[in-house]
Amino acid sequence: MSTGRLLPVLTALLLLASAAPANAANTGRDHPATWSAAWSVTHHHPVPGNDWFGANWSVPGFANESVRQVVRVSAAGSLLRIRVSNRYGSQPLRLTGATVGRPDAGAAVRPGTLLPVTFDRQRTTTVPVGAETTSDPVLLPVRALEAVTVTLYFAGATGPATYHQDGLTSTYRATGDHRFDHRAAAFSGETSQSWYHLAGVDVAGSPRTRGTVVTFGDSLTDGYGSTPGTDNRYPDQLAERLVAAGRPLAVANAGIGGNKLLADSPCFGERGVTRLRHDVLGQPGVRSAVVLIGINDIGGGGFPDFGCGASPVVTAAQLIDGHRALIRAAHAHRITVIGATVPPIKNAAGYDTPGNEAVRDEVNTWIRTSGAYDAVVDLDRILADPADTDALRPAYDHGDHLHLNDAGASVAAAAVAARIR
Repeated sequence: MSTGRLLPVLTALLLLASAAPANAANTGRDHPATWSAAWSVTHHHPVPGNDWFGANWSVPGFANESVRQVVRVSAAGSLLRIRVSNRYGSQPLRLTGATVGRPDAGAAVRPGTLLPVTFDRQRTTTVPVGAETTSDPVLLPVRALEAVTVTLYFAGATGPATYHQDGLTSTYRATGDHRFDHRAAAFSGETSQSWYHLAGVDVAGSPRTRGTVVTFGDSLTDGYGSTPGTDNRYPDQLAERLVAAGRPLAVANAGIGGNKLLADSPCFGERGVTRLRHDVLGQPGVRSAVVLIGINDIGGGGFPDFGCGASPVVTAAQLIDGHRALIRAAHAHRITVIGATVPPIKNAAGYDTPGNEAVRDEVNTWIRTSGAYDAVVDLDRILADPADTDALRPAYDHGDHLHLNDAGASVAAAAVAARIR
């Protein structure tokens, strides 16, 4: 196509994308054919690093620093936009500027691909406390499963950073403004395995992308146990299977390690029945959700408060009521909801007790037989050891008898893909 014929097409695409409201990612009212969440992460309160998860930068935040994050989008688009969050900040977040580009190795970006990101046509924006903002469209065509590098620069002190602890991917930072620096040298200092302020990357402009599947849950969805830096979480592998099958659906990950359905935690996020509104219903283009949650309510019940909130003992009836609340909320927004049974917990330290197993069995029986969910993925049976159905199959066990390794995540992804319509 000649340049003269191409320009009107690009102009039309930009006008179409600009017609979407600037705060659409906060309302979830985007038309599925316009924007789809192609990558997302769920945030929680900043907490200090620890021996279990490692160091992070959330408590001090950033000052005169560039933060570079590489994400893999799950669907194609001729346009993209980013979402920036200050949901758990203590002061307005002043974003001096941002860029997107095509990644090279590590923190490097392919020369000539870095593009500025604007917000209401300005390169600088301020995100109020508790809020999230969405950028203007950027003309950077992407294919499904292609990575994008996002660099955020904060000239002033941000205060504590809204973040996601278990990112399983290297995040880079550098002193000074390196938004347009395609080299990795400035980012050669320490890295982090967490995500900061970046909430999502949305795509539009491709007739092949027809909405988003949101995977909602705890560490089993977040990907703990999969190999860091390989995009082998079960939602990642779900996206790969949908692409391989020629099914044009994006996948957005709304998992938080340690999250509970019924109890808030300053370390592990708001309770599932509360955060569903933002983390699922608030995703642009969402058409269906996969729910896998409850294991921490069951296994953590009665644990003392170590600084991450109380862990009340819960009954199966309470958990079932929580699942019903999720389903009602999703159906009110015409979202299809797929329920997943809770996988085996035998031999998992602190989780495996006769009482907990009885609650897990009762909840799983309800998920299987009640008909409340639009479809069911029976991960309990699919992932179980044939020789001991209360335990994970050893080939799928990360090593703690609770979390899935890459092979287990692959099996879970295949089972979920088979239930998505």
